[in-house]
Amino acid sequence: MVSPRTIFRMTWIGWALLSAVFAAATALLAKVGVAHVDSNLATAIRTTVVLVFAWAIAIGLGKHGEIHLLDRRAVLFLTLSGLATGLSWLCYFRALQLGPASRVAPLDKLSVPLVMVLAWLLLGEKLTVPVVAGGLLITAGAVVMVLG
Repeated sequence: MVSPRTIFRMTWIGWALLSAVFAAATALLAKVGVAHVDSNLATAIRTTVVLVFAWAIAIGLGKHGEIHLLDRRAVLFLTLSGLATGLSWLCYFRALQLGPASRVAPLDKLSVPLVMVLAWLLLGEKLTVPVVAGGLLITAGAVVMVLG
């Protein structure tokens, strides 16, 4: 049996792969869930569940007490990130309502090459040949999947 300590020792790659699995489940579950519901209401319901779940985890792990340690910059950027997430989810749910999940999800993943370019421009992260090639392949793959 895998212990909780082993799970929390996973590298960023393990966590990113789990994120991809849950993101895939999100797309499929959301597509079914949004079928006969206004996309904005569906987003509100999903967001409420995420809010309750996230706070349950933070409280359960005893991290909620650290909120007073946050500085204004962290709060500002976390707030802006939350607003961007909300806008992304509203658009994603509307797209799922109007289009097939197998085509909406690849377009949504164009966020990957966008993050790569913006991280290079704004955060000074390195763009290597393999990184650029991967970004181009993701972009090409999304285009092929949407047009195919």
